Amino acid sequence: MKKLLAYIKTGSFRKTALFAVGSVITVVLIAFFSLSYYTGHGSGVPVPPLTGLNITDAVNKLEERGFNFHVDTIYLGDKAPGTIVQQDPDAGTLVKEGRIIYLTMVTMQAPPVALPEIEQIPYIQAVSMLTNAGLKVGDTTFRSDIATVVLEVKLSGQTIRPGMKIPKGSRIDLVLGDGKGASELPIPEVVNLDLDEARMAIKGAGFTLGTIIYQGNITDSANLKVVEQFPAPTDSVNTSSIGSRINLTVTQGSGDGN
Repeated sequence: MKKLLAYIKTGSFRKTALFAVGSVITVVLIAFFSLSYYTGHGSGVPVPPLTGLNITDAVNKLEERGFNFHVDTIYLGDKAPGTIVQQDPDAGTLVKEGRIIYLTMVTMQAPPVALPEIEQIPYIQAVSMLTNAGLKVGDTTFRSDIATVVLEVKLSGQTIRPGMKIPKGSRIDLVLGDGKGASELPIPEVVNLDLDEARMAIKGAGFTLGTIIYQGNITDSANLKVVEQFPAPTDSVNTSSIGSRINLTVTQGSGDGN
């Protein structure tokens, strides 16, 4: 051990150690600079900023700088078709001429989706179903109807049916019931009808049977004839509110049904 320590203190050892360290450093520097020269480290052509450009403009910029390119597509409903939304390498990166630049572009044609079954369901539920299918709600109009549901579905003014394939992101127009129905309906004419026939006519027209007034001697309740009604259609008034009551005056019908 004493001999080793004594040798380390000699000038010969120091010279040998310094030579070894210098050799290592020299080899590392030669390798570093050789690799940099071979790979062109620190030199190259900067990649232009392409995100947000139209595909035509992006390609022109790449070709001007001598780059090749590869394009993938993606669907984004809030971006214009043909827009570049991602690039690799990033803008400003120094790369060799001829390098492939990878671009992601919004597809020119939206993928088709099936229109969900939204007729005869409430508006809020219909909106949710359309959104889940990748569709948008356009204009809403109302039609006289008792129910407050979707009555009709349209695309560009044309009625479309559930299951039809339409472009994803399309704006769908909805026709909704106003929950009121027609406010005024034609008053049915039931005078001279049998009572049972008058009942059906009144109900079928959207009205309600009101008070029945019996006139004269009634001997057969199954054979009654309407002789007067109120309200009755006239030249000046021939409509009334939906569900209104129509009162009848009936008398004994003839035995032969006339």
